Amino acid sequence: MAEISICTLEDILAILPHRPPFLFVDKVTKLLPHRVINAEREARPDEFYFQGHFPKNPLVPGVIITEALAQTSGLLWGLSKREDPSAYGENPELFYLAAADMKYVSPAFPGDILCLVSSFEKCFGALYRYAVEASVGKKVVAKGIITLAMTDNK
Repeated sequence: MAEISICTLEDILAILPHRPPFLFVDKVTKLLPHRVINAEREARPDEFYFQGHFPKNPLVPGVIITEALAQTSGLLWGLSKREDPSAYGENPELFYLAAADMKYVSPAFPGDILCLVSSFEKCFGALYRYAVEASVGKKVVAKGIITLAMTDNK
């Protein structure tokens, strides 16, 4: 069952530099600033990647799930900064996926709602590390560690 959104699409677009068709977070359902975020993404049957992955048995590609989890992690950082700007000092506003150590446990299909969870672990200067997990219902789809690198928008 889908949860109620706690931030609008406009809030998401204000933080993430991504835009459709490469925006993979529909809404945020839970936020504990500086700690954990829960978000959702519906794998709509008309998504561009289902045309080729795989036409007779479409699956959400692992790289798309990883990107959705990276975007969710970026939202945790950005929404936390919005809640308490002094905790982040003069940190830059733009981040990139620097590393992903993922395990793909089961497939996700068209029509599934991916529940995306990211928990802040630690930072090393401009590198921020998150424990992440994607699930559909009670079934874990993917889990791992994502590192984001913060940088200037130059």
